[in-house]
Amino acid sequence: MNSILSIRGVSRQFETAGRAPTVALQATDLDVAENDFITILGPSGCGKSTLLRIVAGLDQQTTGEVLLDGKAIHGPGADRGMVFQSYTLFPWLTVRDNVCFGLRERGLARDEQLDIANSFLKKVGLTGFENHFPKQLSGGMQQRTALARALANNPRMLLMDEPFGALDHQTRELMQELLLGIWEAERKTVLFVTHDIDEAVFVGSRVVVMSARPGRIKLDRDISFAHPRHYSIKTTTGFAKLKAELTEQVRTEVIAAQKIAT
Repeated sequence: MNSILSIRGVSRQFETAGRAPTVALQATDLDVAENDFITILGPSGCGKSTLLRIVAGLDQQTTGEVLLDGKAIHGPGADRGMVFQSYTLFPWLTVRDNVCFGLRERGLARDEQLDIANSFLKKVGLTGFENHFPKQLSGGMQQRTALARALANNPRMLLMDEPFGALDHQTRELMQELLLGIWEAERKTVLFVTHDIDEAVFVGSRVVVMSARPGRIKLDRDISFAHPRHYSIKTTTGFAKLKAELTEQVRTEVIAAQKIAT
């Protein structure tokens, strides 16, 4: 496997004055290949988002190392695009200027910024909304803008933390199909955290299940459904079987997490 991301022995421990340290993430190993779409499942507090934030350079591991193309990650970088559950758009900027923001910070000429921004706004279906402000958009449209902004910088990887968690069911399914279409066209590598098992199976090429805190990877399973994918695969026997297996795996860890909490 030609890994572009290597996670080696990465753990995270949080210190609290007057209390014993909290181990959020046990020593974890994970290899991510070119064009992998890895979805990460697990109970709340298992370290899914912590792991993603470490890869993004927004948090620092306690032990271990994260290598992207063989180089250690020590902080945020344009080689990793991040999309959060909250839309994190700049409310004072138009849709187009939100997408241009990273391009402007990199020093690209305005004409080049506009060409790139308009191209990605077209791909996410926002042509005609370039001059709108975030408050004028629906939640789904705001998240499309955030996705276009992340992709416009041409990152090596796309990191997504519950990106569709705040959307209604119908919009969420449409966004899943939109993201898959862009992934198939752009050939990006994706790490995608979610609580939704349907979503994890539908969009992923691999699914990773993490244990209750302190989190560790307990299952790493390939997903072999053909592309392009359509929501109708959710009605197939293969989809139902894999969903049932993952549901049981996650359910076991949720029960374990509840016991830890009590």
